[in-house]
Amino acid sequence: MPARWFRSHGGARRLRRGLLPLAAAFAMAAAVLAPGGTASAGTVTPTEIRVVAPTAAQVNRLQAAYDLLEVRRGRDLFVMGDDAVLARLRSEGFTVRAERRFAPLPNTKGTSASAIRALAVYPTFFGGYHTVAAHRQHLQDVAATYPNLTTLVDYGDSWLKTQGRGGNDLYAICITNKTGSDCARTTTGHKPRSFVYAAIHARELATAEIAWNWIDYLVTSYGTDATVTNLLNTTELWVIPVANPDGRQIVESGGSSPYFQRKNANDSRGSCARPPTSTNQHGVDMNRNATWAWGGVGSSSSACSQTYRGTTAASEPETAAQQALFNSLYADRRAASRTSPAPSDTTGTFMSYHSYAGLVLFPWGDTTTDSPNDAKLRAIANRLNDFNGYQAGQGPEILYATTGTTDDDLYGRLGVASFTTELGAAGTSCDGFMPPYSCVGSRFWPQERQALIVLAQKAAGPYL
Repeated sequence: MPARWFRSHGGARRLRRGLLPLAAAFAMAAAVLAPGGTASAGTVTPTEIRVVAPTAAQVNRLQAAYDLLEVRRGRDLFVMGDDAVLARLRSEGFTVRAERRFAPLPNTKGTSASAIRALAVYPTFFGGYHTVAAHRQHLQDVAATYPNLTTLVDYGDSWLKTQGRGGNDLYAICITNKTGSDCARTTTGHKPRSFVYAAIHARELATAEIAWNWIDYLVTSYGTDATVTNLLNTTELWVIPVANPDGRQIVESGGSSPYFQRKNANDSRGSCARPPTSTNQHGVDMNRNATWAWGGVGSSSSACSQTYRGTTAASEPETAAQQALFNSLYADRRAASRTSPAPSDTTGTFMSYHSYAGLVLFPWGDTTTDSPNDAKLRAIANRLNDFNGYQAGQGPEILYATTGTTDDDLYGRLGVASFTTELGAAGTSCDGFMPPYSCVGSRFWPQERQALIVLAQKAAGPYL
């Protein structure tokens, strides 16, 4: 889409109002991706299964053999599965109960002509969530409309693209009031950097929409909002809206009953289920594939497991490309020893978005031993929680232990102040991997906007 078309059709105004009415989005997602609104062949309605107070050994079993969700209530954990999984868990000695079933959104008929025209600009699925193609086009349009504020970066290729099987380019966008060498891939840039990173787990739909809204908020508020204007004058704001585009397109292919694909699309190992199920699917879990502490607790060596870590650290092209991007933007300020702190003058912050525990996590992910910068990381996490009301802590403190994760990798290798926000709304219709799209505007984005401003403001000196 040429930039002149975007401008002549009110590009900035369209960015501000979000493009698609919710009702039209419901209709078009079903009409385009799943005619008639029926579930795709072979799908099984997933069930959230509560596992009551598992022991440490049982948690390890859940992580290795089941789709263990990023949710915790007291000592109870949760697994995604179906009736067969429920029976299997019981046979293995777990105390379980079916908590709820995830049903597809209804198919609303009677799509208006204006909705069809809107969809031609930014296609959506499952009630309004933007497709991978929409995110790509959005980044290109923003970069064309705001050339003095943005730089679009193609930082690598997805697994399918490296195999010559279609796939995707991997895109990031840098947003700042550009002067000199701003947004260059150099560790000696004169502005601190704050990074927002989303959709590494493909089925966690709302995460990419937070990134979309953050981009629009920054570019449309510059020059009119004093806080945003100051941020863009002093800081580089980097965003990856969809870190796992191949996996996300597998999710999209389910239409009105999206597949619960978590991992990337690497199908070179294992005889995994096709179409994917919530307990058996091909691919590598990119959030277990990062270099720091790769191969440890909370990851699996089984190719069809949801937490399959890959054959080696950073084995996946998506992981290797994003680590190369991070290495080119953030100076290494931390020694390899776990007890070596990043110095007080370290710059840079990082946020990875996930669903749906309602938590803000920070390193370490594999132990309750404090990181050497724990006090500052904990203080920032608690500040972010002022806006979303979530609980803050290390993963093993308030969720469960993991290794090979993106936030631990950024902090462990480079010393960047790194966090993971688990979007969540327990007990409401906005809970789960695929809440109604309206939850983005009514709940998640209003909570996260100010938190992201604070995180960006901390980039100049998170450990000061």
